[in-house]
Amino acid sequence: MSCYSLSVIASWVGGEVSQGGETLIGGAAILRDAGPGQITLVDDPRRIPLFETSPAAAAVVPPGVESSKPVIRVEDVHGAFAQIVARFSPPVESTHPGISPQAFVHPTAKLAQGVSVFPGAWIGAQVEIGPGCVIHSGVRIMDACRLGSQVVVFPNAVLYERTVVGNRCIIHAGAVLGAYGFGYRTRQGRHELSAQLGYVVLEDDVEIGANTTVDRGTYGPTVIGQGTKVDNLVMIAHNCRIGRHNLICSQVGIAGSVTTGDYVVMAGQVGIRDHVHIGSRAVLGAMAGIINNVPEGITVIGIPATEQRDQKLKQAAFARLPQMRKELKELQRQVEELSRRLQQRPAA
Repeated sequence: MSCYSLSVIASWVGGEVSQGGETLIGGAAILRDAGPGQITLVDDPRRIPLFETSPAAAAVVPPGVESSKPVIRVEDVHGAFAQIVARFSPPVESTHPGISPQAFVHPTAKLAQGVSVFPGAWIGAQVEIGPGCVIHSGVRIMDACRLGSQVVVFPNAVLYERTVVGNRCIIHAGAVLGAYGFGYRTRQGRHELSAQLGYVVLEDDVEIGANTTVDRGTYGPTVIGQGTKVDNLVMIAHNCRIGRHNLICSQVGIAGSVTTGDYVVMAGQVGIRDHVHIGSRAVLGAMAGIINNVPEGITVIGIPATEQRDQKLKQAAFARLPQMRKELKELQRQVEELSRRLQQRPAA
């Protein structure tokens, strides 16, 4: 692997070298894994002591951070470090030149110029795919789906009929968009599937994680708003309308007809009951159980979820229950003793 001086690396990212500009760097790694001759990143000044005792030769740090070892100071530590890592380990471009003869493309499908379709992909009737899209092996795009430009669909994802995908979306392996919603009516002792006449819409710049599912609406669309990022193993049910730029972490389960505002954050394993609204910029803590609407801009935690401050007070009280139980038993004993003594006193 090629080596570069720290000064050269600083020029890649527009950074300022503190010392040791001629130090040769042959690779990049995070602080935990960095070895001799490698550059790392330190995004928190409190981690400088760890860097100074590590074998790493240099680090990318925020402005104003001091160290006895060579550093490059930049405003955006993570952005700069990503550029450096990409120089040493360029990302692998996974593309296929044109449409593979081993892929099935229905004669009525319309594929724009620059579309890559890998062997084993299946594209149905009246599908429209915009320029620069990449469709990997094992993908199944069913009839009447529409994809914008520069969409990447990774292996074995399935888009049910009439799914609409905006520009620059990423759909990871095994994701399923447009499966039937989990809705039934019970008639004469049998569960009958409700209407499944809707579809799924991903607006521009949405990312759907591996093995995540987004169910179709009953009569209209289930919508994932512009810029929203959905992690792996998430379930979004029928008729939901997710706002713009939401962050939805792994194993979140969202029941039917939930709506959210913009910039909502849902941490891992959050569960949301049906027909509630989550206000813009709300934060739902890990494993929160949401049974009521959540106002804008607050953080909720716990099961059932309440505002963070209230939940912490409840948890503090809960932690004291064993001691409170002992105190209660002692008070009961004292009351019983006083009652006994009062009963033994002669009448006045």
